[in-house]
Amino acid sequence: MAQDKVTTKDGRKPIRVWVDGCFDMMHFGHANALRQARAMGDYLIVGVHSDEEVERNKGPCVMKEDERYAAVAACKWADEVVKDAPYVTTMETLDKYNIDFVVHGDDITTAADGTDCYQHVKDAGRYKECKRTVGISTTELVGRMLLVTRDHHIRGSRTTGSPMQGVDEAAVANFSQGSMPAGALTGIAHYLSTSKKIIQFSSGHEPQAGDRVVYVDGAFDLFHTGHIEFFKRAREFGDYLLVGVHDDQTVNAIKGGNFPVMNLQERVLGALQCRYVDEVIIGAPYSVTKDVLEDVYHVDAVVHGASDQPLDIDGKDPYELPKQRGIYHEVEHPRLDLTTTVIIERIIANRQVYIERQARKAKKAVSEAEQEQREKEVRAALHM
Repeated sequence: MAQDKVTTKDGRKPIRVWVDGCFDMMHFGHANALRQARAMGDYLIVGVHSDEEVERNKGPCVMKEDERYAAVAACKWADEVVKDAPYVTTMETLDKYNIDFVVHGDDITTAADGTDCYQHVKDAGRYKECKRTVGISTTELVGRMLLVTRDHHIRGSRTTGSPMQGVDEAAVANFSQGSMPAGALTGIAHYLSTSKKIIQFSSGHEPQAGDRVVYVDGAFDLFHTGHIEFFKRAREFGDYLLVGVHDDQTVNAIKGGNFPVMNLQERVLGALQCRYVDEVIIGAPYSVTKDVLEDVYHVDAVVHGASDQPLDIDGKDPYELPKQRGIYHEVEHPRLDLTTTVIIERIIANRQVYIERQARKAKKAVSEAEQEQREKEVRAALHM
């Protein structure tokens, strides 16, 4: 095959790694798995299952297959994406793409018949594990929407001028139109971010002399292909994309309900994993200030979507300063059919389906935990 002739800088054959999955509502947990897998080799190929394959083996996806393909392709650790990858990973797939080994998280994935999806490659000695990111999963995110909670928000004092001031939270209608019954099928996990994780996700490079720095800001909740396409278009205005991510209190004041679905730390990591993003301002002010435009880097262009923008708490346009400086630009929303609200509406419209799916996953998790415990006991007995 042609790729056999390619060598690394040190002259050896590149190690080709395979990861596959649904990657539904592609989040930073998925991205972290790709990051770890990419670090094990030189070239990462990501297989993404089709809607039909996922439906048959796991249940319905929230995101459509073309949205999932695009989301994975935008992750900076994915070198290549294979669409419609088989749900059960076979040796034929590995040989077709000249794969050295498969990487998967340290949890069990089974097909519709209950068999291990990776048993074939495990038996062949071409399987490695990476550490699963605790506290985040597609199931967890769906659960947050079904439970109608803000427990995942990062609590903090309100800063002067925050849009939270004067907001009657009790009067804000929640978006889920009802809550889960008693004995909810899933709880709220709290992802604990660390400086190490942010460093792992960061690009680590600075703008070079002569580079035009572009600034965008927003909530970037439930990071999706609409955000990706916006970042891609914004980056065309310069060479270095700086993204401001608003804190939880600010987003909740503007959107109400239990928004944001993902907290500040989670949304920052979601933005950082995107290949079009160079740097992030964590907890950026809602209004673009002189500090934003001058203190981090010298910003040459501020880009925003061409849609109605709520005013700041003082009634002023949050983009007043960049407009005065003549550096403000607008781009048409690239995916009007896909927004954070649209994703939530999909969950609500299929509420019962997802509640049943959550129940199946909870039951499966208990079963897998029991199986793992039995295996540990057997291994311990063998070593006695």
